[in-house]
Amino acid sequence: MPGMNLTRAEAADRANLINVDGYEVSLDLTRGERVFTSRTTVRFTATEGASTFIDAVTDSVRSINLNGVELDPAQHSDGIRIQLPALAAENVLIIDADALYMNTGEGLHRFVDPVDQEVYLYSQFEVADCRRMFAVFEQPDLKATFQFSVTAPKYWNVVSNAPTPAPVEQGEAATWDFVPTQRISCYITALIAGPYQVVRDSLVSSSGRTVELGVFARASMMQYLDVENIVTVTRQGFEFYEKNFGTPYPFEKYDQLFVPEFNAGAMENAGAVTFLEEYVFRSRPTHAMVERRAITILHELAHMWFGDLVTMKWWNDLWLNESFAEFMSTLAAAQNTEFTSSWTTFNTLEKNWAYRQDQLPSTHPIVAEINDLEDVEVNFDGITYAKGASVLRQLVAFVGQEEFMAGVREYFKKHAWSNTELPDLLTELEAASGRDLSDWGASWLETAGVNTLKAEIASDETGIITGFTINQSAIEEFPTLRKHRLAVGFYSLDEQNKLVRVHREELDVEGASTDVPVLIGMQRPDLVLLNDDDLTYTKIRLDKQSLATATEHLKDFVESLPRTLVWSAAWDAVRDAESPASDYVQLLLNNIGHEVDSSVIMVLLRQLNTALDYYVTPKHSSELSVRAADRLWELAQQADAGSDAQLQFAKAFAHRSRTTEQFDQVSGLLEGSVVLDNLMLDTDLRWSLAIALTAGARMDAAQLDEMLAKDDTAKGKASWHTARAARPSAEAKNEAFTAATSATLSNVQQGAVISGFNISHDQSLLNGFTEPYFGLLVKAWESYSHEMAKQIVLGFYPSSAVSQKTVDLTDEFLSGLGEKHPAMRRLLIECRADVLRALAAQSTDAKA
Repeated sequence: MPGMNLTRAEAADRANLINVDGYEVSLDLTRGERVFTSRTTVRFTATEGASTFIDAVTDSVRSINLNGVELDPAQHSDGIRIQLPALAAENVLIIDADALYMNTGEGLHRFVDPVDQEVYLYSQFEVADCRRMFAVFEQPDLKATFQFSVTAPKYWNVVSNAPTPAPVEQGEAATWDFVPTQRISCYITALIAGPYQVVRDSLVSSSGRTVELGVFARASMMQYLDVENIVTVTRQGFEFYEKNFGTPYPFEKYDQLFVPEFNAGAMENAGAVTFLEEYVFRSRPTHAMVERRAITILHELAHMWFGDLVTMKWWNDLWLNESFAEFMSTLAAAQNTEFTSSWTTFNTLEKNWAYRQDQLPSTHPIVAEINDLEDVEVNFDGITYAKGASVLRQLVAFVGQEEFMAGVREYFKKHAWSNTELPDLLTELEAASGRDLSDWGASWLETAGVNTLKAEIASDETGIITGFTINQSAIEEFPTLRKHRLAVGFYSLDEQNKLVRVHREELDVEGASTDVPVLIGMQRPDLVLLNDDDLTYTKIRLDKQSLATATEHLKDFVESLPRTLVWSAAWDAVRDAESPASDYVQLLLNNIGHEVDSSVIMVLLRQLNTALDYYVTPKHSSELSVRAADRLWELAQQADAGSDAQLQFAKAFAHRSRTTEQFDQVSGLLEGSVVLDNLMLDTDLRWSLAIALTAGARMDAAQLDEMLAKDDTAKGKASWHTARAARPSAEAKNEAFTAATSATLSNVQQGAVISGFNISHDQSLLNGFTEPYFGLLVKAWESYSHEMAKQIVLGFYPSSAVSQKTVDLTDEFLSGLGEKHPAMRRLLIECRADVLRALAAQSTDAKA
C-alpha cells in the first residue's frame, strides 16, 4: 500500500544511524470502539546531527517531543511515518497519538463476541504492524526492551510478553504496568486483552527455574478447550528443545492464547503465543486437526529459541526462521509425542505444498531477495516454510542429526539476544560436522526448482538385478542437478500379501545419472522406491514394474510413509500432465478406504476435489463427479462406526453431492432420517451439510437464519456467511461479491463469504464477475490492508473457469498494470499458472 512500504536499503541506513535502548508504551483501551490512546517514549542513540524517521500508523498525532523540543505533527507526521530531524547523540522521543483498532487481523484487532457482547483484543505484528499500535522503528535488527502500561476495564485479563502484574484499579478501569522485556525485536511483542479466561499450570525448566504456563480462550469457548492435550504437547516440546538446543527456555513465562479472527495458524510472540481459535474444537475434530494443532504448538515453541532469542537481521532470512521451526516441530512430534507418524503428515501436507510452489513461475531460491516489506508479505509461501524445512531435513541426512544439533547448540550460545544471518548458522554446522557446506548451500539454497529422480533397472530372466542407475533431471528454466543423500527401498509382497521393506540402501546421488553397483546381484523386488524415508526434496517416478505393483497393491503397504510417497508420485504425475486425472480419481476411490492416516485422508480428499473440478476433462467431469460422490457415500457407510474416516467421508460426500438422490441423503443426515452408526451430528457438521444443501438449492435463506439463531456464535456467523454466499442464484452471488469487496466485513467474515461464493455447481453463475473483478483489483490493493486485499485477489480470481480466455484476460490486466504493485502481480501470475496447469491436465485426460 502507498506509504506503508519499507525498503531494505532504508532499514539498513536507519540501522547504521541509530541504536535503540528501550520503549515505554502507554495504552488506554477504554475510549470506545474506534481508537485507543498510544503514548510512546523511545530512548535511542544516534549519529549526532543525522535525521531519520519512526514508524507510526495513526489516526491522529497530538504531540511529538524530541529531546525537549516540540515538533509540529502537521509537518512531521503523515499518518504512517514521523520524521525526526537533527538527532542528538542520545535521544528521548515522546509521541502521543490515537491509533485505530483493526478488524483485519493486523495491528490491534478488535472483536465483539456475539454470544455475550464482550470485547476481545489481540495484536498481530508480523511483518510490520506493531506500528499500528505504537510508534516504533519497525525492523527486526533494531532490538530493544519494551515496557507496556495498559489501561483497560478492570475485569479484563491483560497479557503481554512479560508476566502480567497486579492491576491498579481506578474506578471501572485498571492499569497494568508490565516490567521491561528482554532485548527483542518489535514484531514479536504482543498485547492480548479482554475477559479471556485462563487455565494455569507450570513446568520446571532444564535450568531448574519454574516456568508458569497459561492457556487462554474467550469465555464462550472455554468449555471446549482441551487444556490437558495442549499442556502435554507443550511439556513434551520444552523437554525436547531444551535437551537438543542446550539452552534453557529464554523467557520468563509461556502463555498460549487462542484468539478470534486470526489470519494465520499462530504467531510466535515472545512468551505470549497467539493461536488460531479454530484449534479450540467445539465439535468433534479429526485426528488430522489434533495433530495439526500439536505441530503448530511445537512450531511456535521452537521459535522461542530460533526467531525470538536469536533473530534474523532482515527478512531475507525469514525462510530460516520458518523452515527451522517447521523442521524441528515435525522432528519433536515424531520423536517425543504420540504423533509418531508426523513425517508422513509432513510429506503429504508440507512437501506437496512445496512441490506446487516450486513449480510456479514465481518460484524463487530458498534464500530469496527481499527488497522491501511487500516482498516479505507474499513470501510466507511453500518455499519459505515447506521447501526450506525439507531441505533442512536433507541437510540433517547429509551431516547427521547429532552433528546438526551440536552446531545449533553453539549457534544459540554465541548469538543469544542478537541478530544473525545465514552464514552464522552454516559456520557452526560446518564446525560441528567437519563438512564444507559451501557447495551444498549454493545448490540447495541459492537455486530454485525441484529435481525428478527415476530408477533405470535391468534384470535377467531370474529377476537378478544386472544394472541399477538413478537418473536425475531438471526443467530447462531451473537446470540445477543437486547432490541428494537418500535411501532406496526394496519392497516385496509377503505371505499375507502385504508390501514390506526387504532392503534399504542409503547413498549419495549426484549429477544426471548415478550407478548403484551395490544393488547388482540382488533379487529385484516387487517395488523399488527412491527417496525411501523421504530424506531429500525431489519428485520421484516409479519404474514400470514398480508402478504396476503400486497400482494393484497401494493399500497393502504395512507402513504409512512409503505408501504416502507413492501417493505423492502419482499425484505429481497428474499435476505434470503425465498421467490422466481420471485414472488417479479411480486409484484414489479404490484405495482411500484402506488409508489409516487421518492427515493423508484429508489431503487425498482435497486432491480428489482438485482433480474433479480442474484436471478431469470437462466431457467426463460431471459423470465422474457423480460416481465419486456415490463412492464416498459407500465409503462413509463402510467405515468403522464413529471413526475419523467416517466423518471425513460423510463431509466429502455432502460437498460433492450433485444429484437429487445424493441431496436426499444429505438432507436425511441433517434431519436425522438417515443415520450413519455413531456419527455425531454436532454443530459444525450440521453447518457443513447445510452449506452443501444450500448450494444444491435444497435450503433457503430463511432456513439458514433459523440455524444462525440457534448458533449465534462467531463460528456460526462465519458458516452462515458461507452458506448464504453458496445460494445458487445470480442475486446471491452478487450480494456476496459486493459484501466481500466493500470493506464492511472482518477478515474472517470476508473469507467466509468468498468461500461460499466459490461453491457453485453452475459455472455460468460466476462467469459474470470476471470483468468486475479485474476492474476493482487496483483500487482494492491500494485501499485495503494486505490481508484483506490478498483475500480479494486470490478468492475472486476466476480459477474455476479453466480456459484460455481466463489466461488471456489475466495477461491483458497484467499488461495494463505495468510495473506497479509487484506483490499483486505475483499473486495473479500464480493464479494464471494454475489455470495453464489445469488446461494441460485436461488435455492429457481427454486423450486417455
